[in-house]
Amino acid sequence: MKLSSLVALVALVFASAQLEARTKHPQSAPAQQPSQQAAAPATPAPATESTATSANPNLPTPQPVPKPAPATPTPQPGTPGAGPTPPPPAIEAKGWVLMDYASGQVLAGDNPDARVAPASITKVMTSYVVSAELAHGKIHMDDQVFISERAWRSGGAGTDGSTSFLQLNSKVALKDLLYGMIIQSGNDAAIALAEHTAGSEETFAQLMNQYAAKLGMTGTNFVDASGLPNPNHYTTAHDIALLSRALIHDYPEEYKIYAIKDFEWNGIKQHNRNTLLWRDSTVDGIKTGHTSEAGFCLATSSLHGDQRLIAVVMGAPSEKQRADDNQALLSYGFRFFETHKLYEANKPLATPELWKGAVASLPLGIAEDVLITFPRGRYADLKASLDMPARLVAPIGKGKQVGTLKVQLDNKTLLERPLIALADGAEGGFFKRMSDGAWMWFKGDAGGNVSAAPKGN
Repeated sequence: MKLSSLVALVALVFASAQLEARTKHPQSAPAQQPSQQAAAPATPAPATESTATSANPNLPTPQPVPKPAPATPTPQPGTPGAGPTPPPPAIEAKGWVLMDYASGQVLAGDNPDARVAPASITKVMTSYVVSAELAHGKIHMDDQVFISERAWRSGGAGTDGSTSFLQLNSKVALKDLLYGMIIQSGNDAAIALAEHTAGSEETFAQLMNQYAAKLGMTGTNFVDASGLPNPNHYTTAHDIALLSRALIHDYPEEYKIYAIKDFEWNGIKQHNRNTLLWRDSTVDGIKTGHTSEAGFCLATSSLHGDQRLIAVVMGAPSEKQRADDNQALLSYGFRFFETHKLYEANKPLATPELWKGAVASLPLGIAEDVLITFPRGRYADLKASLDMPARLVAPIGKGKQVGTLKVQLDNKTLLERPLIALADGAEGGFFKRMSDGAWMWFKGDAGGNVSAAPKGN
C-alpha cells in the first residue's frame, strides 16, 4: 500500500472516531468519568422466610461516578431513630454464635471457630445427608431398614447413651428411624440410617464430610453418625450454624420434624430434649447434645414474623444453662437487629458504557438477592458502593464478574457481593472497534477502578 493511501485510511478512521465522539460524547469528560445510566431501585418483593423484609422503595441505588462526594442519608419514613446497641449477653460456653438466617451474617459470637466435640448435634449432619439422599432418590421414606448388631450394640438399649430402643435384626421404616434420631436422639437410629444410606457407618462418615465441605464447614470432621466421643470427631459453633441454616433452607419438610415434642416407638414414648420447644412457641428446632467431653450443647432456631435467627451454644456447664443461653441470644437478636432486602437479583445496579462493543452499554448487577442484617434503626446509615473499572471494554461475557458491591455501616464492611454482567457484551464490528480505539487513545488512560457512591434519596 502506498504511503499516501495509508495516511488517507488513518485520517478516515480518526475522522469517523471524532464524528462518533461528537454524537456519543456531546461533552468531553475527564479520563476517569465514564458516562453512566442511572440504575433503577430494587423492585419491592413479597417478604418470605428466605427473603426477610421486602425491599424498601427508597433504597439508595449505587451509581458509579469517579471520586464521589459522600451521600447524605435520608431517614426512612416510619423508621425510628437509631439507639445504642448493647453488647450480647454473657454466655457461659466453650464457643457460641448468633446468626441471621436470611443473610447468613454472624451477629455475635465468642470462640465461634474453636474446635469442640459436637456430641449428638452430629445428628443434624446425619439428617442433612439422609435428606439429601432422599431428595436424590437413592433412598426412600418407606424403605425397611435392617437393624444390625453394630447399631444395636453401639447405640441400643444396653448402652448409656440416648437410644430409640430398636430391636436387633428387626426392620424399621426409614421414616420412623429419622423421627427416632431427631426427636429421641437415638444413637441406634443414627447408625442404622448411616448403614442403610451408605453401606457402612465409615462410608457414611466420608459422605458427611463431603457435604460439610460443600457447606463451607472448614473446621469440622466427622467419623461417625451419632456423635460418640472420638478425638478425630469435631466441629465449631460457626460450622453448626452454617449446617443449621442449610438444613432449614434445603430441606424444609424434614426440618419440621425438629419441632415435634415427642415420639413413641416400641411402646416407649420419649420427649424431645430441646426444652425451648416448651418455653417459646416461636422456637422450632434444632438439636441438643451432651457427653462428658462435649459438655451441654444446643442449636436452636426461632422465627418472628419474617425474621429467623439461629443460635448455637457449645460446651455449656448444664442442661439449664444451654437453654437459658440460647433463649437469651435469640431474644437479643430479635430485639436489636433487623433484616432487609437491599437489591434484587438480575436487576441493573449500573449501566456503564461499553467500549468496542456491539451494544452501547452493559447492565451490571448481582446474581442473588442481597439481604443484610444490621442494628435496628440504622437503615439510613448504610453505605452502598460499587468498585468497578473506570472503563469497560468488550468482550465481556454474561455472568462475568467485573467488580464488587459493598455495603458498609460505620466504615465497617457488612457484606460484599460480586458485581456481574447481566447481559452479553460482545465485540462490535471492525469500524466500531477502530473508532472506539482511536477515541480511547485520544482520551488517554482511564486509570484504575472507580468507587461508586449511593445515589441520595
